[in-house]
Amino acid sequence: MSVTTTTHLNFRGTAREALDFYQSVFGGRTTAVTYKDAGAVQVESEADWVMWGEVVGDSGFHVMAFDVPSGQRWDRGENSFYVSLRGENTDEITALWEKLSEGATIVSPLKPAQWSPLYGMLTDRFGVTWVIDVAAPYNG
Repeated sequence: MSVTTTTHLNFRGTAREALDFYQSVFGGRTTAVTYKDAGAVQVESEADWVMWGEVVGDSGFHVMAFDVPSGQRWDRGENSFYVSLRGENTDEITALWEKLSEGATIVSPLKPAQWSPLYGMLTDRFGVTWVIDVAAPYNG
């Protein structure tokens, strides 16, 4: 038996846009079920919001997302979670960094670190903070 974790992102009306953006960065396929699709519309203006969505990439990338209905509490938060993105190839990590950084706030530029050939942190245009690095044995 194996267990995996998947980052689940919560939005208010922008989940589809976020999923489409992440799919453009990582490839793979996007699946999105709206509240209307599921027959769970509570507020008519939110019928086309995503009730359940995900991006699954051929590389193993997987993220889930949904739009929190207006009847539920939601706070975008500032540091409630980070998404850790690790790879083994500096060219691949650099390319993903460049795509994710479109419209992002750079917290720490992508550069060599004591524990990694490349490390960086950014908050993307949807408010999600990504910690990005190249996996390497730690020789501290």
